[in-house]
Amino acid sequence: MFYKMIFTIIVFFITTNASADIKNLKSFEADFTQSITSINNKVIEYKGKVFIKNTGKILWKYKTPIEKNVYITNDFAIIDEPELEQAIYTQLQSEINIIKLLQTSKKINENNFIANIDAVDYLIETSKSTDKIEQIKYKDKLDNKVEIKFNNQIINKVIEDDIFKFTAPSYYDIIRK
Repeated sequence: MFYKMIFTIIVFFITTNASADIKNLKSFEADFTQSITSINNKVIEYKGKVFIKNTGKILWKYKTPIEKNVYITNDFAIIDEPELEQAIYTQLQSEINIIKLLQTSKKINENNFIANIDAVDYLIETSKSTDKIEQIKYKDKLDNKVEIKFNNQIINKVIEDDIFKFTAPSYYDIIRK
């Protein structure tokens, strides 16, 4: 479930930003806060930083409540869990297709878009003044309410490819899924 959620968020995030100006979007960097509220109203909050390149390279660096790095290149993901001294290597079910995703996102008013991916509706809110994505809201298939807020967005800054490379330390456990 965690991997599907990460994949869906990444795919949708790219779609939303690309819908504003896909021809010029080369990279995106932002701080994020992700809140997940269960059906019992228990809330868990994650914070970190995301890096995305239009070449299909993505890095989610979770800083709290635990350190975790999620590296994605097209249809392959590596989840680096330093506190557990392990890395999970997994093949995603499909490659991220930005053009196809753009076609699913529909503008519902001046600053809001909606898209449906795998029977889940995603609401994307953009800033009135800058057209930058501010947040994504959706309810997952387990009825959790998910909200991701973005701050300090930087668009089209050069991001070196080295940041997207992961080499597991020799003492790590490697899990392949």
